[in-house]
Amino acid sequence: MSQGTDLTTMTPIFPGSTDAAGQRATLGVLGGGQLGRMFVHAAQRLGYFTAVLEPDPQSPAGLVSHHHIQTGYDDPAGLAQLAQLCQAITTEFENVPAETLHTLAHTRPVAPGAAVVAIAQNRIEEKAHFTACADVSGVTCAPYLVLETPAQLQAVLAERADLLPGILKTARMGYDGKGQVRVQTAGALAAAWAELGHTACVLEKMLPLTAECSVLVARGWDGQVVSFAPQRNVHVGGILAVTHAYEGALPPALADRAREAAVAIARHLGYVGVLCVEFFVVDDGSADGGLVVNEMAPRPHNSGHYTLDACDASQFDLQVHAMAGLPLPQPRQHSPAIMLNLLGDVWLDASGQLREPDWQSVLRLPGTHLHLYGKVEARAGRKMGHLTITGPDVASVMAVARRAAAVLGLPGLEAI
Repeated sequence: MSQGTDLTTMTPIFPGSTDAAGQRATLGVLGGGQLGRMFVHAAQRLGYFTAVLEPDPQSPAGLVSHHHIQTGYDDPAGLAQLAQLCQAITTEFENVPAETLHTLAHTRPVAPGAAVVAIAQNRIEEKAHFTACADVSGVTCAPYLVLETPAQLQAVLAERADLLPGILKTARMGYDGKGQVRVQTAGALAAAWAELGHTACVLEKMLPLTAECSVLVARGWDGQVVSFAPQRNVHVGGILAVTHAYEGALPPALADRAREAAVAIARHLGYVGVLCVEFFVVDDGSADGGLVVNEMAPRPHNSGHYTLDACDASQFDLQVHAMAGLPLPQPRQHSPAIMLNLLGDVWLDASGQLREPDWQSVLRLPGTHLHLYGKVEARAGRKMGHLTITGPDVASVMAVARRAAAVLGLPGLEAI
């Protein structure tokens, strides 16, 4: 499997350069959320102009970009304008239509490509890919079955009771816990599928999880691969709450296996850009636990935001380098870090009324780095920003993280 475009000899797009017509080197991104905003900041710091295609006039990325093309992701005129402005194009989220990426790739380098984004958009295709490359990655996904027809439901009920208890997940558009229902019994499975509108789903066996982790990989057009050390993640209500990024956050042998598996998956895809691969750590009776691949995101990832403050090259720096054909530096983490996700709940008091969080107390704490995404409206469950804590050692970082979490009422550190 590959991106479908052979650009191993792509001419690098150098920052600050101009073409024969005097146009400045410009990088484009589809999507105007916080990931696009942080990509734009990274590109501009290097000296690139940027263009964002996003229909929301108040989008976080559009507000800080040189160009904001305010249109839908399938608008031919908007796509033509983006291609005219930019020398290379990426996406900040996986639900941009794959056909849009395919169209743009006729005239501009697009990373990641349409084929691999299409896989990540569909859990059925994604799990099939993980299964196909299990021999090279050394990991596979949890036992599962596809559920698309009433006949398949009856087959599950009659023949695959071993998949229960399980999690029913929609094949498309599921993220941050959306489109997922835990089911304990056959009756609950039938009811859950009806609740989800009988859409295409996968039923995934629930496993005895001990932890969750993720690995960020960057791969260039020429096949060069670099990666960050795996980070341990804590989810609350299906949404990432805390990322632990420091030596010892995971057993060393397990971390090495996760890193090698993520690199193998990226290579098997022929991937170009930044890829996040998420894993479950399961209790299999071994000292470190077993590793099961969960899903992948064809873009920078919430769990990698700590790299902005704790590493000498962030995940967004690598995204820029990869798409522009620049060399990929092996990132070095210079400080242990804990990242705390800031949802809109932080802005709401016990009665649901808006209030200003106590930033004064938080920013007095040593090693705190506040990132707010420029979103106008705070809502429960909406990602509004993140707080990264760095320090000279894990103990001091953990102590500050606990104090910050107490001030802001953040969950996820209780069991650590």
